[in-house]
Amino acid sequence: MLRWIALAFICALCALGGAFVFQALRPPLPARPETAAVVQRVRELARLETLEVTLYKKIDFAPDPQPTESIWGSVAQWARHTLRTPRGKAIVFAEAHLAVDLRKLDEKTMRAEGRRVLAVLPPLQTRIELRPGETEVIGSNLDTAETAALLEHARVAFLRAVEADPALAERARESARRALRVLLLPLGFDEVVFVPELPQRALN
Repeated sequence: MLRWIALAFICALCALGGAFVFQALRPPLPARPETAAVVQRVRELARLETLEVTLYKKIDFAPDPQPTESIWGSVAQWARHTLRTPRGKAIVFAEAHLAVDLRKLDEKTMRAEGRRVLAVLPPLQTRIELRPGETEVIGSNLDTAETAALLEHARVAFLRAVEADPALAERARESARRALRVLLLPLGFDEVVFVPELPQRALN
């Protein structure tokens, strides 16, 4: 019995010695950067594209008569819209780019606290890029200026539709969150928490 107790004691001593040696030889964990360094690292990405969506829409466009400075110009406008009403129909394609501008992050919107980072995600920015080479004209008697107006009308309509779509906005924000976690966790943090606003620091 005493032999078994002695053997168990020796095994325990060996385990403790091994743990001590492991701790002594293990390289030290890298120091986690301060808030200013974290902010600088993130801002190096500048504008982060988070979502791209292909859009298309059938547009029916009839420009209104434009005011002119002369009576004869007004007559000409009236005749043109009476005798040949301008109208254009087309299927317009576009690319919507949703992004966040990481240059807007600073120490008021990002904070390193121990092993976690608190961050306030910047507002989404939406840009619409028309794809005129894929536009399919169904029927049009518009001149060049009116065609340009049709395309601008389509771009603004796409922009308003994308900005009003909460599902697209959430997909873009989630993509931005994933990208920032991939960037920050290897710096030695365990958690990146996104909050509406940074909490006030506790007063000492």
